[in-house]
Amino acid sequence: MKKSKLTLGNKIVYAILTVLIILLFIPTTRTLFQQGLMKIGLFKPDLTKPVTVKSPEVVPAKENATFSDEQGNVLNTADLKGKVVFLNFWATWCPPCRAEMPSIQILYNKFKDHPNIAFLLVEIDHENEKAAAFMQKEKLDMPVYFPEGNIPRNWLGTSIPSTVILDKQGNLAGKHEGMGDYSTQEVEDFISDLINQ
Repeated sequence: MKKSKLTLGNKIVYAILTVLIILLFIPTTRTLFQQGLMKIGLFKPDLTKPVTVKSPEVVPAKENATFSDEQGNVLNTADLKGKVVFLNFWATWCPPCRAEMPSIQILYNKFKDHPNIAFLLVEIDHENEKAAAFMQKEKLDMPVYFPEGNIPRNWLGTSIPSTVILDKQGNLAGKHEGMGDYSTQEVEDFISDLINQ
């Protein structure tokens, strides 16, 4: 039986693959890798409006949820009627959540002074100190909120990150589950269209 020898080229390929696999298990490098994939065009959020069938005799109740900010101030999404609401559900331990945060910051910076939009980054585990430490470390200044009750199932299903955008009437205008790049012109246009309605 003939033994196969590893060529120099094969050794290099195996070494590179080994390094890549190791790097994927280090949270910081995993985040950078995921951000790189977003920048080359992968993970674009699909913000098409969900299709709902409405019966003329039944008008569905508006869904809402209650959140508290870092100072303990309570806010119900029903109080935000007249504003577009960008809700991002995340957790401090979630690498894809952490990876998409810089793109949300870019979007936030474009709209933060607009009176007809509200951004709520909802840390679902109520880890106030960890959330504050993460935001400070990453130099992010978006408003962090925490759930103070049940979150509607069609807003937050079984995975995070999840992003929901509500129109000015509180209707679900767009939803994306999983990591997404929110710094794109398409997302900015989607939100601008909702603001201008």
